[in-house]
Parts: sequence; structure tokens; C-alpha cells
Amino acid sequence: MSPVADHLSAWDSLLAQSYAFGEPCVAGRIRSRVEDFQVDEISSVTPDGEGEHLLVHIRKSGANTDWVAGQLARALGIERRDVGYAGRKDRHAVTTQWFSARLPGVEPSGWQQQLPPGVAVLASERHRRKLRVGSLRGNRFKIVIRDLDGETETLAARAQHVAAEGVPNYFGTQRFGRGGSNLSAARAMFAEPRRRIARGRRGLLLSAARAYIFNAVLARRVADASWNCLLTGDVAGLAGSHSVFAVPEVDDTLRQRILRQDIHPTGPLWGRGDLMSRAAVRELELTMAGRDQEFAAGLEAAGLEQARRPLRLIVEDLALQVSGDVARISFALTAGGYATAVLRELVLGREMRATEKHASARHAS
Repeated sequence: MSPVADHLSAWDSLLAQSYAFGEPCVAGRIRSRVEDFQVDEISSVTPDGEGEHLLVHIRKSGANTDWVAGQLARALGIERRDVGYAGRKDRHAVTTQWFSARLPGVEPSGWQQQLPPGVAVLASERHRRKLRVGSLRGNRFKIVIRDLDGETETLAARAQHVAAEGVPNYFGTQRFGRGGSNLSAARAMFAEPRRRIARGRRGLLLSAARAYIFNAVLARRVADASWNCLLTGDVAGLAGSHSVFAVPEVDDTLRQRILRQDIHPTGPLWGRGDLMSRAAVRELELTMAGRDQEFAAGLEAAGLEQARRPLRLIVEDLALQVSGDVARISFALTAGGYATAVLRELVLGREMRATEKHASARHAS
């Protein structure tokens, strides 16, 4: 199989992943307009009110985070490396987030007028430290889905299931690039380890390969209906924390903690070192990683260490309104959670539906 055909096959497999609550009976158009997808960052940082950095709260429309960071640096007359942010936000959306800009002893003026259309400053305050990726609690989403078609009366019940039980914590399709292009690029990078690749690009491709293995494991756990419960040999993660612990046996105490959503089962973020999982869980994780040995071996050779990610994503403050053929959905997710993981359990996006049906047909033939 050619590299291109190989990555397309892998991409089809991702699109054909199992659904936690069965395939949705409703389709609709997502992101018909930029303003239909709104994301507000929930920061974990409180401005100090002093320091050599300027924290800037920005609303952007139709622009990616890295590009805005560059525009902010240009407007302030500083190097791009002196601008930081906590998380990347969707390009095809209206989003708000905080940036930091290193300006020791400088009080800039007139810089806000130098920013391009679609980028607006909401507030700015002094701070002692540069913002680092990951320094956020989560994101709040407001999404409009248009041209609904199908059994729209099922949406409310599905939303209740999602709000009560959460959803499989899949990495979103944007992690893999357009049409899965980041997966093919990762394969090429692993095949030629001495080829020089920019640090940021390299990190992106490593993340795509890692996410692919994780999604493959999670898809199997969804198919087995074990994505939201603990199995013997599992590794449990504490909610709101990176702390994990092995589960040699599942007792009533652990079952209650799972029901309270105090802990979650986890899956592997692949790297070198021994898996924490044991028994059948370990075998499953090794099997799924072994199906794409290029990725697993490449990640290990790159020096990444084994880590864990929750299999379950809790959806907070979910609200749904349906009027005619339009649905408005709002919810909040912890850092690292993808809105697309929530939406795919509620509706089939028009483009998603066509591609997934095609993928399912190909794998059935």
C-alpha cells in the first residue's frame, strides 16, 4: 500500500469510530458561519497587576492563535518569542483568549490600532510571568447547528445522556490535519529521522501520531462499552489532575468513584517506558499500538515518555435549544477536551456524515 493510501485508510478508520450512544439520528451543518462557533477560554491565571509582561485579552474571528501572536508581537514591536498563550483556539470561530507579551519597563501606546481587522483587545493588565501552553482550566463553547434533518426530537434525550455520562475523550480531527495530512507527514518524519524539521512542526506531528494511537485504543473501549468504567488492570486518573494510579482489582469503592466522576479510566499517550496497565487492558493497548508500529516506534525513538489521558470527557453546563431546523448548544470542557467529541455524539455534521458513511462502506467491503 502506498504511503498516501495508507494514511487515508488510517484516517477512514478514525472517522468510523464507535459512538457511545449509538449513531445520531440527526444531521446538520456545523460552522456554516464563523460566528456559529464561539469559544471563550477559561483561564487559570489571575493577572498580578505588575511585572514585566502585559497580559492581553483578545477576541479574534477567523484567525488562528499562532498568527494572532505574531500580529501582537508586530504591533508591540517585540520578538515573536516574547509572546505567549495558554492554548490554541479554532481558526474558523469567534474566540477569546489571553496572550502575554514581554515588555519590561515599557508602557506601549497606540499599539491596539496596529492590530488587523478581526482582532480586538478586550482588556490588558500587567503580569509577572509569561503564559505557557496548558495554563488554562478549560473552554466554554456556544455552537449553532443549522439545517437540521432527521429525528430532531431525539436531540434532547441524547443531550441528557451526554450531560450525565460525558463522552469518549477523542482527540478532534483538527489534531490530524486536513484529511489526515499530519498522519502522513508523521510517517514520513519517522521514516527519515535525520531529516530536519522545525521544532514546532515536529511537535505537531508527534502529537498527531500519539493522538492516533490513543483514539484507536479509545475506539475499542467504546465498542466494548468500557470507556466509562474501570477494568482489572486499568489505570485510573483523578478528575482535574494528572495523577494516576493502577487498578489491580475493581472494588465497590472504585465503582462508586467512577459513578461520582471523581476518577476516570485512562488510555496511553505513547512513548518509551513500560505501560502502567496490566492484564487484558495492557494487551489491548499493546495490540492497538502494534497495528501502527511506525508510530509507536517513532514516538519512542523521539524520546517521549509514556503518559496517560482520560478516556472519558465530562461535559459541564450543557444547554440545548432547538427551534425549527436550528439547534443552539452551549457547554464547558476541561483543558484538552474537544468540542467535536461532544458534537459527534449529538449530531452528524453534513460533511462528517458523508465521510463516515463512505468510510464504513469501505471497511465493510
